[in-house]
Amino acid sequence: MSKAALSIFCFGIYLVLLGLGMMFIPNIFLSLFTLPTTNEVWIRCLGMVLLLLGYIYIRAGRKGDALKDFYHWSVHTRSTVILFLIIFVLFGFAKPVLILFGVFDLAAAIWTGVSLRTTAPETT
Repeated sequence: MSKAALSIFCFGIYLVLLGLGMMFIPNIFLSLFTLPTTNEVWIRCLGMVLLLLGYIYIRAGRKGDALKDFYHWSVHTRSTVILFLIIFVLFGFAKPVLILFGVFDLAAAIWTGVSLRTTAPETT
């Protein structure tokens, strides 16, 4: 498994754990981050989406560099998460602690991006 594939695989594990937390123990999970608890189903729906995305990332990571395009796309999308979360905080939609999730996404995107750059080019 290449370093880029490993970074994608590990991010998938993170998403699965985050998704399971939001699906099955959302209020415990939210309170750990000083976010307001809720009884709404939407937090569980978000958990389901994260769980399913995690599955995709795990499968992509296990596929190896055959999905290198996906790895690049994920760097683009994961590195923008922090921008959206900062905007949400600036507009008063969320507490600043939410930015921590964006920091983790950005760090993981940087890991993948650096790994992609240091991977030897394919020879044909």
